[in-house]
Amino acid sequence: MELPQNTQEKIKKLQEYEQRIQALTLQRQKLDSQLGEVESAMSALEDKSAGEAFKIIGNVMVSSDKPTLKKELSEQKKKLELRATTLEKQQDQLKQVAEALQKEVLKHIEGKK
Repeated sequence: MELPQNTQEKIKKLQEYEQRIQALTLQRQKLDSQLGEVESAMSALEDKSAGEAFKIIGNVMVSSDKPTLKKELSEQKKKLELRATTLEKQQDQLKQVAEALQKEVLKHIEGKK
């Protein structure tokens, strides 16, 4: 069964949306991993038995005072959470558009049978 050109274009567009959704999902997983690392570091700083605090800059570990490091980690956490929220919104919007397009394509294909 040969599909009309506009239906074929919609299917291509749907595939593009799926790829973009998948890319956003991978970005979100990476952000979640980074967020977990930041939260783990923040938790380690709260440990009263820990004496010195260190941070990694490039390939070098340097000593840092706890209050400054806590502030930096807190700011980094806020940025990561904001980025994760933005990615989630983008992903939701793309999913809605893709679902609507998928319904159109299916309706057209089923109408051809």
